[in-house]
Amino acid sequence: MLAAQARALDLGLNSAGDGRAEMVAPWREDLVGDPDTQVIASGVVTTLLDHCCGAAVMSCITELASTATLDLRIDYMRPAAPKAGIVAAAHCYKLTRKVAFVRAECWDVNRDDLVATAQAVFFVKRTEAE
Repeated sequence: MLAAQARALDLGLNSAGDGRAEMVAPWREDLVGDPDTQVIASGVVTTLLDHCCGAAVMSCITELASTATLDLRIDYMRPAAPKAGIVAAAHCYKLTRKVAFVRAECWDVNRDDLVATAQAVFFVKRTEAE
């Protein structure tokens, strides 16, 4: 289930499993950061990367759990293309009992020409008795 912010931005989950996730944010006029360029706002990029990283973490946890972002570093390479939606793919490459480490990439029309990359750390709260 997507959080209210993700639903408001129309974020879609393309796939999730085995510590990986892919999500999409469609271009919408109300999500534009600069009306002159028609480029999706950087806050949408941040939100997409954060949610995609969280989905990658949740895809590799077998029991009930919740996550919280502890650290999220985003390197912006360039603005997205005008009137283009964006896609993010994330990989949870290390999961400990309480912490998960994730890397992600974000692109628009060409995966070989990235809009941004992310490195994230998540707290994992498992709901069973410890």
